[in-house]
Amino acid sequence: MYILGLSCYYHDAAAALLHDGVLVAAAEEERFTRIKHDYGFPSQAIDFCLRQAGITANDLDYVVFYEKPLQKFERILLSTLQTFPQSWGVFRESMITWFNDKLWIKGHILTTLNIPDEKLLFVEHHLSHAASAFFCAPYKDAAILTVDGVGEWTTTTVGKATADWDGKGKNHIELFNEVKFPHSLGLLYSAFTAFLGFQVNEGEYKVMGMAPYGKPTRVDDVYKLVEMGNDASFRLNMEYFSFHHSTTQTFSKKFVDLFGAPRAHESVFYTPTTHPKKDHPNWDTKTAETNQYYADIAASIQTATEEMLLKMARYAYERTGLKRLCMAGGVALNSVANGRILRETPFEEVFIQPAPGDSGGALGAALYVYHVLLGQPRKFVMEHAYWGQAYSPQEVQTAIEATGRSYQCIEDPEHRAQMMVDDMLAGKVISLFQGRFEWGPRALGNRSILADPRRAEMKDVVNARIKFREPFRPFAPVILEERVKEFYAGLENPEQNYPLRYMLMVYPTRAGCSEKIQAVTHEGGTGRIQTVRRENNPLYYRSIELFGQATGVPVLLNTSFNLRGEPIVTTPANALNTFSKSDIDTLYMDNFVVRK
Repeated sequence: MYILGLSCYYHDAAAALLHDGVLVAAAEEERFTRIKHDYGFPSQAIDFCLRQAGITANDLDYVVFYEKPLQKFERILLSTLQTFPQSWGVFRESMITWFNDKLWIKGHILTTLNIPDEKLLFVEHHLSHAASAFFCAPYKDAAILTVDGVGEWTTTTVGKATADWDGKGKNHIELFNEVKFPHSLGLLYSAFTAFLGFQVNEGEYKVMGMAPYGKPTRVDDVYKLVEMGNDASFRLNMEYFSFHHSTTQTFSKKFVDLFGAPRAHESVFYTPTTHPKKDHPNWDTKTAETNQYYADIAASIQTATEEMLLKMARYAYERTGLKRLCMAGGVALNSVANGRILRETPFEEVFIQPAPGDSGGALGAALYVYHVLLGQPRKFVMEHAYWGQAYSPQEVQTAIEATGRSYQCIEDPEHRAQMMVDDMLAGKVISLFQGRFEWGPRALGNRSILADPRRAEMKDVVNARIKFREPFRPFAPVILEERVKEFYAGLENPEQNYPLRYMLMVYPTRAGCSEKIQAVTHEGGTGRIQTVRRENNPLYYRSIELFGQATGVPVLLNTSFNLRGEPIVTTPANALNTFSKSDIDTLYMDNFVVRK
């Protein structure tokens, strides 16, 4: 049985294909169109999934959309009417979009794929989120927490789930607590994202990266905007927001009266601690002080968000009594909060799959239909994130030769791993392109830029000369799973801690270790860790292992193989283009090595 899951028209369009309940392929549309966060119909992602399985749309048993569009349309109508005439602009733009695309999603899917009506199903947004986590996890039962901007009406859920692994039980998801629009933790964080000068739905991780450079001095003021209940419920004071009635602004004048003037959009950010004066020719004290103020606000919204998520997680434990928690929704990308949930709540394990946001809803919708609606037992666990497209050696070689660059062909993976290590030991920055590209927003070793983490200067080198992005942005440490406890504190049973594989948790660096891995130690002494298993990525693992043998430090600096504002590279041509436009020294592409 083949089931295709789809998400589109809101954030990060994607497609995911199951065969008898096992994931075959999954990809975001942006990887093919090269439009970051592309939300259009995922035509190319669908084509890839079908090609990967060797089938056509005629072979599909079901196609499942990750939410119910008519319910969302109802919410937009009612919420805009409640704030009319302020919401006239929102209403007008929404109607244009809806009558052009979104209202006709059913017909568009049926026509594009040429499938009969009975093959098309719709699953509620937060059920798709819940299923995307739970039915990828290795658990028999678990508590559920989903938190995002908004689905149809829902923004947050708490629930529980059970799995049938042997055909004798029942697959079931129950979401018993809901928070509904306009009260949204995701939209609260996005309002601060906009206030701090970053693009909504793109810059939230920049706020998280900015926060360690500030102090949470305004947490009490944040709580003037949101009130938590005794359970997982909360309410926003809508006087401080305008996202429900404005097309251009997420926060109101009252918000500005409380927090001051917004930071200029994408303005240069530096403070006395983010970057030394000597490295900024135009550095001035007033700008640094102003930026420090904004860093304090970033720290405050991050701290408040962590506290609210901790309270939700503790409530989920109290309601369910279960030892495992599955999380999904865009807010589950807040890796700092995720680490605290595992360390500071009674949960013994937390599972988050690599694409917890809207793209992951495509996978969740398909899994929900297979396991809950069709009642099929579990058999799949997501052990890795490599579900995208791969390219043959011939395709890679042809792409290289089209550029006119010289290259080496090194078929022995042991030799390639040693060459990678030798390059990094020599202070070079390398890029690694191999196998199927990653599912989700993180580069996890198949489309990665790598460097020596011991060299403090590598943070600035990679940010300024390769990624062309802000100097405060941190990099992730990638480490052998069996060695992670040597470098990071508070980790129990890392082999069971799946989010560590997907760079979705932040942990404190052990005393004395920060100095060894300066380029990947975040402000405050933490790291957003990726752990690696040999069986999931042999070449990646071996390069880290060899680097550790040479230095005593089984850690590399890892960041996504892309330039600022672009999706992670997909094709050999993408990789070569990014390589040529940056100061990456060496490109490792499957069996081929390209140097400058």
